[in-house]
Amino acid sequence: MCKIQRLSERVEILLPKHSSIKPKASIFEFLFLKMELVNGSYQIQGIDVAEICKEFGTPLYVYDGQKIINQLQSLKNAFSENQVKVKFAAKSLTNISILKLLKKHGAGVDVVSIQEAHIAMGAGFTNEEIMFTPNCVDFDEIVAGVDLGLNINLDNLSVLEKFGKKYGSTYPCCIRLNPHILAGGNYKISTGHGNSKFGISVYQLPQITQLVEQYQIIINGLHIHTGSEITETEVFLKMADILFGVARDFPALKFIDFGSGFKVAYKEGDLVTNIYDLGLKLGKAFKEFYQSYGKQLELWIEPGKYLVSEAGYLFVNANVVKATPSVTFVGVNSGLNHLIRPMMYDSYHHIVNTSNPTGDHKIYTVVGNICETDTFGSDRKLNEVREGDLLVLKNAGAYGYSMASNYNSRFRPAEVLMLNGKAQLIRKRDTLDDLLRNQVVLDFD
Repeated sequence: MCKIQRLSERVEILLPKHSSIKPKASIFEFLFLKMELVNGSYQIQGIDVAEICKEFGTPLYVYDGQKIINQLQSLKNAFSENQVKVKFAAKSLTNISILKLLKKHGAGVDVVSIQEAHIAMGAGFTNEEIMFTPNCVDFDEIVAGVDLGLNINLDNLSVLEKFGKKYGSTYPCCIRLNPHILAGGNYKISTGHGNSKFGISVYQLPQITQLVEQYQIIINGLHIHTGSEITETEVFLKMADILFGVARDFPALKFIDFGSGFKVAYKEGDLVTNIYDLGLKLGKAFKEFYQSYGKQLELWIEPGKYLVSEAGYLFVNANVVKATPSVTFVGVNSGLNHLIRPMMYDSYHHIVNTSNPTGDHKIYTVVGNICETDTFGSDRKLNEVREGDLLVLKNAGAYGYSMASNYNSRFRPAEVLMLNGKAQLIRKRDTLDDLLRNQVVLDFD
């Protein structure tokens, strides 16, 4: 009898008779929603993480598929009073199996390059389900998006003019606005302030309307995305006021896209976006607007981190424990080539020593094996780390693998999806042949 079956039976026995939970249908719909310590070992969906890493090796990205599904459903529930369409921000995790999982459970997708669009279509998304929001690309890429039949989102006046000249009233587009709102957890990922390269300034609305009238452009959507890690409902309501004010000048709208930026917890006590408060208040304001607008519109959102961040784990092994007079380093078999966010954004990723869950706490600085100061976490209190121990970095699902590289000619990790108590490989680890495949070797003899 497998561990999962035994555990399922134990849970069924423990559930009260009046419980509405039906464990035989899918025990994983309510249990194992995060990595937990069970009988002295860390597990994901009932599987010992050491067993997962033994099978697939480290460094290793592991994603909890049920957590992703639950996050998606929570958004649908929060915005259930409106015709919400959730467009997953593919740039956060562009693995085709993850995209297929989200597609299966009713998500659309937001892409920022024509390559992401092709990957999304390979995952089964139809052109109508794909929002294409490029930035500073050659106009030929916009044309390629039109040829694929995508929803086109434009954020530049010159591109809007080129689009109007080429397509006129024959192909609709959405306009991304810059609301001049500074919000979010880090300036590098704040995209709605006045100095941001993203969006057409709301102060340039006269130029937008002039181009729309001149070329008879059909505007079928308006879009704002102000950045990441926004906790305040009021920020989204302020964006909504701006969008609603602009929307009255465009009678052919089918949707309004509020972007995302919903914050998740990285450590205990973190403030997060209250999506149910947001769904209630933004949904109410949206409904009042479209009733006065004269027709029902679709409400679109584009979560990335919210859906996949907490579902992702990066497992690494401790190569060395190096004590100096001032710092004790733990050097692991990974680095900024696998998870660059701490170095780029000063992002926090909680680190756990899964091999020694009851050991005494000591202070360590966890670093990588790259020829840079690639620090994953400074002055962290961890259970005593020994060389060879298995460590995990949490919240690694978003912008982890998708920003990984082969810097130092090191291999990118494998990726594994946990679903229904099974660990399945969804991307192979790089090999030396992968590093050499696209190189052209010249003959100097």
